[in-house]
Amino acid sequence: MKRFTFLFAFIVLVANAAMAQFDDNSTVDDGTFTADGVRQNKNAGRSDSIQSQHKEIPRGLKVWTIDERFGDRKPAVPDTLSYMFMNADLTYGMRGQYNTLGNLGSPRQNRIFIDRRGPSEFFFLDPYDMFIVQPNEFQFTSTLSPITILNYNTAGNRNNGEDRFKAIFAVNAGKEWGFGFKFDYLYGRGYYSNQSASHFDYSMWGSYLGERYQAHLLLSLNHQKVAENGGIANDAYITHPESFRENFSEEEIPTILKQNWNRNDNQHVFFNHRYSLGFFRKVPMTEEEIKAKEFALKSQKAQDAEKDKEKARRQAKAKGQKFDEEAYDKEKRSAGRPDDAVIAGDVSQAKAQTDKANANDRLTVNLEDSTQMAELKKQDALAKDSTQKWMKEEYVPVTSFIHTARFDNYRRIYQAYETPANFYAQNYFNYGTAANDSIYDSTKHWSLKNTFAVALLEGFNKWAKAGLKAFLSYELRHYALPTMQTPSGSTIAFFNGDKTWNQHDISVGGQLLKTLGKTFHYDVSAEAWLAGSRAGQLHVDGHADLGFPLFGDTVQLAATAFFHRSAPSFYMNQYYGKHYMWDNNLSQEIHSRILGEFSLQKTRTKLRVGYDVLKNYTYFGIQNDRVRSGDNYLVQHNDLNVRQSSSPISLLTLQLQQDFRLGIFNWQNVLTLQKSSKDDILPVPIFNAYSNLFLRFKVARVLDVDLGVDGRYFTSYYAPEYIPGIGAFGIQETEASRTKIGNYPHLNAYANFQLQHTRFFIMFTHVNSAEGGKYFFTPHYPLNQRVLQFGISWNFFN
Repeated sequence: MKRFTFLFAFIVLVANAAMAQFDDNSTVDDGTFTADGVRQNKNAGRSDSIQSQHKEIPRGLKVWTIDERFGDRKPAVPDTLSYMFMNADLTYGMRGQYNTLGNLGSPRQNRIFIDRRGPSEFFFLDPYDMFIVQPNEFQFTSTLSPITILNYNTAGNRNNGEDRFKAIFAVNAGKEWGFGFKFDYLYGRGYYSNQSASHFDYSMWGSYLGERYQAHLLLSLNHQKVAENGGIANDAYITHPESFRENFSEEEIPTILKQNWNRNDNQHVFFNHRYSLGFFRKVPMTEEEIKAKEFALKSQKAQDAEKDKEKARRQAKAKGQKFDEEAYDKEKRSAGRPDDAVIAGDVSQAKAQTDKANANDRLTVNLEDSTQMAELKKQDALAKDSTQKWMKEEYVPVTSFIHTARFDNYRRIYQAYETPANFYAQNYFNYGTAANDSIYDSTKHWSLKNTFAVALLEGFNKWAKAGLKAFLSYELRHYALPTMQTPSGSTIAFFNGDKTWNQHDISVGGQLLKTLGKTFHYDVSAEAWLAGSRAGQLHVDGHADLGFPLFGDTVQLAATAFFHRSAPSFYMNQYYGKHYMWDNNLSQEIHSRILGEFSLQKTRTKLRVGYDVLKNYTYFGIQNDRVRSGDNYLVQHNDLNVRQSSSPISLLTLQLQQDFRLGIFNWQNVLTLQKSSKDDILPVPIFNAYSNLFLRFKVARVLDVDLGVDGRYFTSYYAPEYIPGIGAFGIQETEASRTKIGNYPHLNAYANFQLQHTRFFIMFTHVNSAEGGKYFFTPHYPLNQRVLQFGISWNFFN
């Protein structure tokens, strides 16, 4: 209780500080900060950290993501809005679309198949996509002044609580250079025993946006450590607690495993740069650029005036006189003259102004009047200066030469000090000199990829309606797995060091795209692998969108399609561990999809229809026996195999997103229908829903408030089971122990606030928690019961 009181007081203090620092709302709907011109309040614009310095601080932040292959920039929305802020760090997703083990930072998998990412080469990290940001999703920055964003979310206490702290700092060195770093630390102690998760990320980035040369650099260091408990020993502790002689709190419920951990360490380097050939042309400034220039001119004028005033003050002091500030200001105001003022007594100029007003902007010119001719030349020069004032020189690239390099280094360890008897079906080798229950399965992998591309860019003249790009890629990959040796005269195999593999690939491809204009856009790309271990792979992707007005509304139509023939991961073909081992020769998977989207802006309606076909679908099949032992179940004869379905699997998806608004009342819904042709291989819930009902209003015209309840629900199905020993999800194959989850509503109640650049929330998660609930989002892994959470985000400029 003391902790909650302290947090509440902290939020109030920060809110008051934010009110003092930010005197007006300088955010726009997309979340970007913009330069606001000179503020009227004398305290406005001062440094947030040094209030004594009387200087204007320009505020502006832009973020963008880049195409990983070509480095094309795509505008993005920074994380500065209060909308859905309370759900940003929920492991089961912003709209509850993920299956998860319940704890903050635990592994997860998307239930909506069309939104599920395809498996990566090092699939052990796929369940941690909440924390690990890929280069094509990372937000690079450009800011008018240094900006710091601090986020802190917390729940629970020191024994079972959840905390996440994230700090982002961004700064520019001139217009072209941008730098920043991100520190992200997540620690979920876990409400159930043996469930803690600890993640750490440190990232640094830099960008250079010159006229001819542009570059982006991203460096990331990541560490993930997750304790594995194998799920609770009996689901009845949650679903039928009355069947036990005594009551159990969450941390007292027995679990299958203890002293088992998955550890992942990974480092990433991404570098993209390009040099463009082109030409210069004059173009009008954008509204934002005009504001920025006006801001700079006013700031410079104010600084010059302050310098003159300070000089006059020193001169008066040197003469022993008292400086009359009011008289000085009055004298300066009377000495000033508007740029368009007419000088008294200048007859020719006054006559020209009068004639212009009375003759519909037509002047009668007397060529013999040299005074009039001089004045006309002066007016022409002034008009030209006014026109040129808001013009800029723009460099138009025509051809770009692009290079991208990416290096990824991974290490995974599955470590166990204690394993239940007969838990695993197989025991392939031991790490010591005698049989024991310890496990230290490890693997290492790194990859280096270089891509060279040439681009003919769209938009440099009216005939260049599309861009055309061609590229060549080379990738080198390295793997290490343990090997075993059986000593002479022994029946037990022992660890015998690591075996390594090297693989390489060469691929070529191209892209045709149109991104300019407001009505129609398209993007078609293809990549074919010509040589190496993945020769024969082919990826063809296409996207098109069309926007047009209809009955006073704006209609958006979009279509996405792809055909991917891909080789499964190296680890699906080969893996050596103490209890899991396989050596396969898998065929390439074929996955095709067509997805259509229809949206109406005014009615806030969005409809998605998708159809997937998969052949040679590759997945994990998990087998185990759950044997009753007293009040609990023992998991025995656990075994894991890689499966591949040669017959096609089809999956149909219908999704409707519909938002309603009436005054302060808001109701937002995402409803999804899915049907798989083979539920035993590719299981998905038939119906998945998210609904958010809330009130949105302002307090004292400065505090934005959202008060509401949101819920998530999906129909029951045989969801994939989590496999601690491999850190992935697999299909339940043992008929006697298959378990369904779902058919349970999960509700959160929240109050979300934003005061200028400060956001904070208070939320009760799982408010409908009660005895007998079936709150599992993964078989045998219950969600947390009712929990009070707090969160705050503070953005400030230095």
